[in-house]
Amino acid sequence: MLLHTLHDVPLWVTALFLIVGAAGYSIGLMLATRAIYGVDRLSLNNEVAGFKFAVIGVFYAVLLAFVVIAVWEDFRKTETAVRDEAKAVVDLHRLTFALPGESGSEIREHLVAYANDVREQEWRTMAVGEPSDAVIKDLDQLSRAVFSVNPQGWQELALYQDALRLLAVMTDNRNERLDSSDGSMPNILWFVLIVGGLITLGYPSFFGSTNRVAQVLMTAALAELVALAMLLGIAFDYPFTGEVRISPYPFDQALRQMPPNWPPP
Repeated sequence: MLLHTLHDVPLWVTALFLIVGAAGYSIGLMLATRAIYGVDRLSLNNEVAGFKFAVIGVFYAVLLAFVVIAVWEDFRKTETAVRDEAKAVVDLHRLTFALPGESGSEIREHLVAYANDVREQEWRTMAVGEPSDAVIKDLDQLSRAVFSVNPQGWQELALYQDALRLLAVMTDNRNERLDSSDGSMPNILWFVLIVGGLITLGYPSFFGSTNRVAQVLMTAALAELVALAMLLGIAFDYPFTGEVRISPYPFDQALRQMPPNWPPP
């Protein structure tokens, strides 16, 4: 649900919903308890509630920071996988000019088709957490073309082994970005994060301050900080969806570095 929401709804709308929803919940609950129990009765809880709120706040801050850092590290790891995959495509393309017979020409055709389809099709399908059938077909054809090479002599054998290694690098890094496309955080972690946020944002309702405006502003600031941190976690957890996403630019560069003849004129 988070993936499709991030794909179909603009990021600013999601941010506005989280900020307004968190602030409305926290402030509304706090004002409701003030109206029901009165400030004088709530103020009796300030000392005990303050101590417990400090413990809950630290616990939730650590949990929230863990999630944001984890999804950010996975986001950067996926960016690295995209760059490594594109570099392996270019390296294999250049290596094919030294392979025997027509094998090199066939591999180059499949490499160009693969890079084009990744750029044009798989980036769109990864936005909804799915691979591209066209890219799967391109990779199968490329693998068969590489496996059909019949090296002769030690030099060609060494080049062929390097071609197999680059094909494995491409496949592994493609699998890495596909694994990250539908999110890296398990549902149970999001459940705990949301429930913990509701508890944390509901805790100001146990306090009673004679200055209602100050209490509303402090409660709103807490709600907005939690909502913005949640927004970061959601945006970075889906690295190919929404407005904060990984660019296919490495494959644009790769296609520009794959001329039909070598060396290029």
